[in-house]
Amino acid sequence: MSIKSKAINSGKWVTISTAAQTIIQFVQMAVLARILDSTAFGVVSMSLIFINFFGIFSDLGFTNSIIHKQESDQKILSSVYYTSILVAVVLSSLAMILSPFVAEFYHEPRLGKVVVRMAFCFVIICFGSIYAILLKKELQFKAIAAIDITGNAVAFVVTIILALRGFNELSIVYGTLTVHVIRSSLEIYFGRHIFKPKWHFKFGEIKDHLKFGVYNLGETFVGFIQGNWDNIIVGRILGARYLGIYNLALQLGYYPISRLNPLILRVAFPLIAKFKDDDSALKRAYIKILDILSYFNYPLLAGLFITVQSVVPLACGPNWAETFPLIKIFVFVSAVTCLSHPLFTIAYTKGKPKYLFYIGLVSFIIKIPLVLVLGKYWGVTGIAIALLLTESITLIINLTLVRSLIGNFMKPFLQNILKPITFCLIMVLAVYLYQVIFGYQGIYHTIAQVLIGAGVYLALTFKFKYSFSDLIEIKNSL
Repeated sequence: MSIKSKAINSGKWVTISTAAQTIIQFVQMAVLARILDSTAFGVVSMSLIFINFFGIFSDLGFTNSIIHKQESDQKILSSVYYTSILVAVVLSSLAMILSPFVAEFYHEPRLGKVVVRMAFCFVIICFGSIYAILLKKELQFKAIAAIDITGNAVAFVVTIILALRGFNELSIVYGTLTVHVIRSSLEIYFGRHIFKPKWHFKFGEIKDHLKFGVYNLGETFVGFIQGNWDNIIVGRILGARYLGIYNLALQLGYYPISRLNPLILRVAFPLIAKFKDDDSALKRAYIKILDILSYFNYPLLAGLFITVQSVVPLACGPNWAETFPLIKIFVFVSAVTCLSHPLFTIAYTKGKPKYLFYIGLVSFIIKIPLVLVLGKYWGVTGIAIALLLTESITLIINLTLVRSLIGNFMKPFLQNILKPITFCLIMVLAVYLYQVIFGYQGIYHTIAQVLIGAGVYLALTFKFKYSFSDLIEIKNSL
């Protein structure tokens, strides 16, 4: 099979896997929201902040290094494997030792036992991690899709059963552990023909891989702190209940771009890479990507904004009304953030990955005072507004950096983005009129609103932007 055929086949399985996991995770979130209270979600979110922080150091940049260097030496891979196991054991032990201090920091006694159990993730993951890396390196995305879908499906069943049996936040913890047990087991099974560990370890053999990963580690570290600062403050100052509300709203507000953007940018990176020495072609490709991102993301975000009071009670139950204003703010955060994502492809194509580190650092510096000040006066709503301001300022910096790399592109960019914004405003107005005249509560009104919104947006798109054949071509490329 040619590289092109492998790439197309890989893209198909990535799409299938992403779609399946999206459905499973959304249904799980919706069901759990009806069973568990916001405090349970908040306790798990607190533990994940701590565990994910330790997780930054678990990989040591080996994933990108092995793929970049196309490493296949079994002895070197064995040294990497044993290093990963050692690091995992150390991280797991540290997490368990520090669990009482984490619980004390958040003033949440239920948190300690959650952190101790979540700490086992490091040990479980490490045994399959190198196999997962090698499966990606060999473009074995069919196997990866089977692993991800199976893990999430089994974990979904385990989580829901335990939640119904009264395990509260521990149902999510045990579900998470189940995912990693299934994944690691299947990664070893599917990757056994690629790698068989040898009784061999030399630290000097992995120095190049460690050096490669240092910069990536720094970027990830800054990105983690920047991305989780708001969660840390909400959990520390306002407690588990408000963190649960904040995180559910955040997940729903980010849901469209968290699923669509990776699929679109998966196609974008190889496309952009072809034009790395041609700035005019690179500029056209970048503008096209922004155009596609806005056209696919904005109607979903606008639809969520106007139907939040209809959709959330149907999906998550009637006890989450406090999320409504937060979700509306996060919709705007997502609308801004999705335009920042293509910088990653431009920066790597132009050999400027340091820009990603710098922009993450600047964003963090901006975010700290905004979250503290606005959170003090307006609680979770103030923190959500702080996030919106941070992402808006970051986008301006982002676009300025891109301009320095490929030249001025603002005029065609603004001309392109004006259409989806206008179409969304008309769509929102049409749905709002329906709500005023007929109402918005209940499944039938919700379906009617979705159909009206989709119909208006598609009609405007076919009339003024894309033909139906254009949309089919874009869909097939994804």
